[in-house]
Amino acid sequence: MIHNGILLLTPVLKTAIAGLVLLAAMRDIMTRTVSNWIPLTMAVLCTALAAVEHRLIFGLGFGLAVFVICFVFWNRGWMGGADVKLLGAAAIAVAPMDVEAFLLGVTLFGGLLSVAYLTGGRILPRPASKPPSALISRVLRVEAWRIRHRGPLPYACAIAAGTLFILS
Repeated sequence: MIHNGILLLTPVLKTAIAGLVLLAAMRDIMTRTVSNWIPLTMAVLCTALAAVEHRLIFGLGFGLAVFVICFVFWNRGWMGGADVKLLGAAAIAVAPMDVEAFLLGVTLFGGLLSVAYLTGGRILPRPASKPPSALISRVLRVEAWRIRHRGPLPYACAIAAGTLFILS
């Protein structure tokens, strides 16, 4: 009976992790910040998932390795701090056979995001001068401005895409 409860826990944990990583991506798009509670909660849920799937040592080791490497990148100004925490937390959920897919997914989605931002400034129309009335309209206006002015990328979107890729 306990075994069945643990089996049911896996999809619940994966759904919660997916929801958190999507929330992080949304917040990153809207504000270019990710609240600290999101990667912290993700780390707890990813640790629980790794434990339920009997790969806790690997998950914690891989998450720590990713965090340390990304911390070096952050220290050099190559990554944002929220991205470091989010990527390290998400890495805990990665199974050994999914390491390449996770890293490739985050990298490819990050590359596509970069290309979209580099080319978007040339093809996006100038926004109308009247203030936006809805949240989505406002976010799109601000994002268009950021793209035209070569603002930072919302890399949590790439992390979310890579994480969702391996969770499915």
